[in-house]
Amino acid sequence: MEHPELYIEALIFSSEQSIRTEEIKYCLQLAFEHDFTNEEISSSLNNIQQKYRDGNFAIELVHVANGYQFLTKKNYHAVINLLQLQRSKKKLSPAALETLAIIAYKQAVTKLEIEQIRGVNSEYSIQKLLEKELITIIGKAETVGRPILYSTSQQFMDYFGINNLNELPQIKEFMDNSVSIGEQAE
Repeated sequence: MEHPELYIEALIFSSEQSIRTEEIKYCLQLAFEHDFTNEEISSSLNNIQQKYRDGNFAIELVHVANGYQFLTKKNYHAVINLLQLQRSKKKLSPAALETLAIIAYKQAVTKLEIEQIRGVNSEYSIQKLLEKELITIIGKAETVGRPILYSTSQQFMDYFGINNLNELPQIKEFMDNSVSIGEQAE
């Protein structure tokens, strides 16, 4: 195979979420009946990243959620935000965000545990989060009634641009007034 980067680029581009190195290697090995080394894949990924560092591209190859994904460069975020505002009717409600935060920090968690923390029925929020594939069912608890256990999904990692749950802000950061986002009014 002459240019593995082009095939890797096509795989990353066509993937709806970040694609892991192992998935890339598997696809290439099946397609070309060649044993690709991890070094070959890594070298190709580095070449693609270098290619998109050029200022003539609005996108870049980013390592996120333990895989690779094309994302827009920061310079273009303002115009992308305009599109997001237009589509904001599809955004998560405060109740869904609250439920998602509980699941992210407490996973694996049951519906009852979520409702005990929130103090209200969370059926609708959980259903919406499942539909948006931000959470997933990972099994059943070993307690009475064997309730369903919920956890965040790979799409959650992609959506928030993190590789693992350790990258979530620590709860103590929310309590510390010296840590703030944005400008404060005087």
